[in-house]
Amino acid sequence: MTTIYHNPRCSKSRQGLVLLEESGIEFEIIKYLDGNITIKELETIISKLGIKPLDLVRQNEAIWKSDYKGKTLSDQQIIEAMVANPKLIERPIVINGNKAVVGRPPETILNII
Repeated sequence: MTTIYHNPRCSKSRQGLVLLEESGIEFEIIKYLDGNITIKELETIISKLGIKPLDLVRQNEAIWKSDYKGKTLSDQQIIEAMVANPKLIERPIVINGNKAVVGRPPETILNII
């Protein structure tokens, strides 16, 4: 099953959702801003993406700039920051089996579906 971690207020996330709808595949939508993402889940996502936790952070968000920027943080602390402040998570994230991409640009989603 394909899964999209979606923020309805984000234009790129909405574009990614449209691509999935147009593909005709079945998929699940997780609105991660509702605070339902766990540390374990985020660790799994980062592993499937094959990136460092910092690479998944939206570093221009005000909360990042005010609370985290310039600090020396471990990967675990960065993951904990994203779980505590889901707005920091780059979006959309699409997972299909063991493959995952950040849909920026949204067309990268097509590479894994």
